[in-house]
Amino acid sequence: MVGFGTLTIEEATERLIDYRGKTPPKTNSGVRLVTAKVVKGGQIHDEPAEYIAADFYDEWMRRGLPQKLDVLLTTEAPLGEVAILRNDARIALAQRIILLRARPGLLDPFYLFYALQSDFGQGELKARSSGTTVLGIKQSELRKVRIPFFPLPIQRRIAGILSAYDELIENNQRRIKILETMARSLYREWFVHFRFPGHESVRRVASPLGEIPEGWEVKTLSQIAENFDRFRKPLSKMQRAEMQGEYPYYGAAKVFDYINDFVFDGEYLLMAEDGSVINTERTPVLQLVNEKFWPNNHTHVIRGIRSFSTHFLYLGLSEVDVSPYITGAAQPKITQENMNRIPFYCGPEKLHQRFNRLIEPIIRQNQVLRRQIQNLRRSRDLLLPRLLSGQIDVEAMPHA
Repeated sequence: MVGFGTLTIEEATERLIDYRGKTPPKTNSGVRLVTAKVVKGGQIHDEPAEYIAADFYDEWMRRGLPQKLDVLLTTEAPLGEVAILRNDARIALAQRIILLRARPGLLDPFYLFYALQSDFGQGELKARSSGTTVLGIKQSELRKVRIPFFPLPIQRRIAGILSAYDELIENNQRRIKILETMARSLYREWFVHFRFPGHESVRRVASPLGEIPEGWEVKTLSQIAENFDRFRKPLSKMQRAEMQGEYPYYGAAKVFDYINDFVFDGEYLLMAEDGSVINTERTPVLQLVNEKFWPNNHTHVIRGIRSFSTHFLYLGLSEVDVSPYITGAAQPKITQENMNRIPFYCGPEKLHQRFNRLIEPIIRQNQVLRRQIQNLRRSRDLLLPRLLSGQIDVEAMPHA
């Protein structure tokens, strides 16, 4: 299987629905509104969650209702992010998203999903886009975009191979959410609601943050963590291109690249310093890592000291409204000085040691799953261009 034909989006789809128009009025609940900013990396992310009123749904979606296996494509800010609807959940689609429904008997929906993510598909989107500061594509140009085309059995084989990776990734993500909920619930019980073992016999005393159990203290982050920001070394995209390897290069909110060297080895907590520094829940952007890695200068690097484990820091900071510690309007920033002022409720040393013993297996399993996701994504992303370009003969590959 060498080489491939091509097909235009116009030829490949039976429906193409553009939801451009005025921004719909948002509500606190109702029907989930899927916006361009939550379509990322082949998935529809849970946050930020936005809604429109249920009684406004039919009017807003009058051009056509989404259904299972429809493909969503962002047309601007950002251009070219893709997702596929894996169930019949009722959703509304915002501006800058176009719905594509594969033509039955000609194109497999999952194949369309992957073809649009291929180097060829992304190149076509960019070639037909316009704009100086923000790239966007008009519906008329999108219809002319070409994607790689193979016979339907080969499409299904390609889609099946890549879907196997995505299904494992999604399964691990679900398990991570369960573990995160367990860990955060335990932290809240002990260090927010003060319902730790033996709390019934401990009286409350005054503190700068209100009543706390006797024998407890309010400490700042600087008192319970060591800072390693001085060891950060930013690398340009050009430098990273010459250093491709296996070690993750972390930015403020995610892994940006993989390079052949590392600065840190072990467990550290990364807290975004500038750029994307706050979540929709007003908590800081955090990454708990335990590996060899290289951070850039947009994320703080800290680690717990003594009985205050790095896990404790991670869970504690996950509860903090960080908005009072942010400076800068155009470019939000959490300085080291402001970060160091964040307060924590801290109990006796033995209580922290007991907490660490309970929480460590949960965090460790979480980290194993995250590493598996990283590896699965890298493998899938290496396979995708080779499968969609015809470099790999899927007909010769053994079936599962």
